[in-house]
Amino acid sequence: MDFLQKNTPTMDEIIHYVTEFGVTILSAVVVLIVGLWFAGVVERRLKALFAKSDKLDDTVGQFLASLSKYTVITFTGIALLDQFGVQTTSLVAMLGAAGLAIGLALQGTLSNLAAGVMLLVFRPFKVGQFVEVAGHAGVVKSISLFMTKMDTGDNVRISIPNSSVWGGSIKNFNHHDTRRLQIVYGIGYGDNIDKAMDVIKDILAKDARCMTDPAPVVAVTELGDSSVNIMVRVWCASGDFWQLNWDLLKGVKEAFDANGISIPFPCRTVYSVAD
Repeated sequence: MDFLQKNTPTMDEIIHYVTEFGVTILSAVVVLIVGLWFAGVVERRLKALFAKSDKLDDTVGQFLASLSKYTVITFTGIALLDQFGVQTTSLVAMLGAAGLAIGLALQGTLSNLAAGVMLLVFRPFKVGQFVEVAGHAGVVKSISLFMTKMDTGDNVRISIPNSSVWGGSIKNFNHHDTRRLQIVYGIGYGDNIDKAMDVIKDILAKDARCMTDPAPVVAVTELGDSSVNIMVRVWCASGDFWQLNWDLLKGVKEAFDANGISIPFPCRTVYSVAD
């Protein structure tokens, strides 16, 4: 009986425990409400801020805003555990160790994610541009956080991990509005060089796609084994590059034929030796 009396809490102790526990619960609720509210505010403010930036892709903006939100929620959870007397120091250490283990296990995936963020932030190319990356050339169709998809000239879809794209050289054929086209024509040693150059200049002058500023360059660049090589450099719009290249090759050949200018080609004479 004395033992029960000694271990039975008094009314004052009960009120003290209930009050202390109630204050702890109330503090935890307040921390939870404030933390969730602040996480939402951070996400909305960052989304609005990133949406105003022309240099940051929408995908990256939403990803960073969501990442910030869940970071605030994580700290809120740690603060809640601290309210109930849980040793958060050891918990943070455990979470860090678990994060390190997960990071090592997902090393390739995380590298693709990091590369995807870099591609979307720095934008070395955009959707719809013709590029050469990771040994492949084609039109970019999509850029996600993990993978870049492109279609080749023969309409084959290629999906390339972002780490391979960001880790190598990137050649963007549509980054500038204009490109320089260079073609070399070979004429015979017996042909009139000035006449050949005038024929080429006349064709360039008649083609509206050939820019006049910078002016086209037509010059003799090499005395080859069987031909005098004339180099043509002309600037044009990036969208006209390939069609102008094909048209000039055909047009100059036809003009050379009409003006009696020859385009030499390698010849081989075979002698048979009688036994």
